[in-house]
Amino acid sequence: MTVAAMLAAKGGSVITASPGELVSKIVERLAENKIGAIVVTDDKDAVCGIVSERDIVRDIARSGSSILGQPVSKCMTANVISCAEEDTIDQVMAHMTKGRFRHLPVQKDGRLIGIISIGDVVKRKIEQAERDAEDLRNYIAAG
Repeated sequence: MTVAAMLAAKGGSVITASPGELVSKIVERLAENKIGAIVVTDDKDAVCGIVSERDIVRDIARSGSSILGQPVSKCMTANVISCAEEDTIDQVMAHMTKGRFRHLPVQKDGRLIGIISIGDVVKRKIEQAERDAEDLRNYIAAG
């Protein structure tokens, strides 16, 4: 399965923020939308960074609650690993495992077109395992 197929099933909607948005607002949006990360983009939908719950907790531990009044550009991860529509679920899983992150923005021609989470990957892998098991049962039954 490719990233394009996953996006077709889940949609390409992504919650984004601008680099100047306050971390306190990001925290509110994470909670309101029940998500773990927000992609930071410029006015042309180019990815500038990504900020996760983990990034915010790390910065609160380091600098205290004053980080909440700072722009998200102060605590986001700027060197963002992303994926493309043609990447496979196994490639995405390998990136997430190697980088120890749970969200991958999807880009096309330098623009954000979606996001894949570890939950999306796990859901698809379970569906694939169930299909494989059903195919094997059918093969054995026909044998």
